[in-house]
Amino acid sequence: MRAVGVTTFGGPEALHMVDVPAEPLGPGQVRLRVHAAAVNPTDTQYRAGAYAAYYPDESPPWIPGMDVAGVVTELSPGVDHLTVGDLVMGLVVPQGAYREDKVLPADSVVRVPAGADAVAASTLPMNGLTARLALDKMALKPGQVIAVTGAAGAFGGYVVQLAKADGLTVIADAADKDVELVHELGADLVVPRGDDVATRIREKFPDGVAGLADGALLDALALPAVADGGAVATVRNYRGPDERGLRYFPTLVADMDKNRSALDRLRQQAEDGTLTLRVAATFPAERATEAHQLLEKGGIRGRVVLTF
Repeated sequence: MRAVGVTTFGGPEALHMVDVPAEPLGPGQVRLRVHAAAVNPTDTQYRAGAYAAYYPDESPPWIPGMDVAGVVTELSPGVDHLTVGDLVMGLVVPQGAYREDKVLPADSVVRVPAGADAVAASTLPMNGLTARLALDKMALKPGQVIAVTGAAGAFGGYVVQLAKADGLTVIADAADKDVELVHELGADLVVPRGDDVATRIREKFPDGVAGLADGALLDALALPAVADGGAVATVRNYRGPDERGLRYFPTLVADMDKNRSALDRLRQQAEDGTLTLRVAATFPAERATEAHQLLEKGGIRGRVVLTF
């Protein structure tokens, strides 16, 4: 089976096509013929070896990727929410989506949104579930204010849209070129992005906001925007200082592995227009190096996707 992986951790040039054996199909699992795999920042870290210590028993080739979409080719007995031939999307934990044949837990897989192809659908599971988890952990009430940094990105964009669907007021940051996009995603107020974003947010909400989803990884720089006792959701396991009663919620998408109901809810929200599936560029799998190089340049709006 063809896959994209690394045999030595390194930069984008370390990626190359590799041959891997077919994975066995076990109880409660589904086999996909992969058509698309989204490229995320966590994939680039995995490729570089940042997570090697967490998985000491893994051996090369190491296959990145957490988002996948394709066609069901085989099902374990008892899997009844899918049928062979369905076009589906799924979350791959911890990594391993960049391959043309993939076995996943059936509860990590749902049908793609109606009207979406595999490329678009592959952009939803990881970032959408991470955004949903961040909001669930903060548990803000309708009418409260949430600030979103990195709002033009994939995670931040989904937080904006899901927060609006939850009845929250959203203040978000954006570069000049992204202001219109972030408003279109549903932000009520948009402030300039940058290290002084907390000051900009406090100008709009002097008492601070109830919650912060820090997609821009500003960490301590963004904390002054949050009211005393407020909630902070982070995506790189950041836990800030114990001050002002701030509550920190490091958000790891692995906690949503096999949460089929949450993934299916995202599917429904993409179908009804609550969520927007954004594809920035596509590359055939053989050009994965270029895909990673493009992502690492920054400024991507939407997801880069590999096709098989």
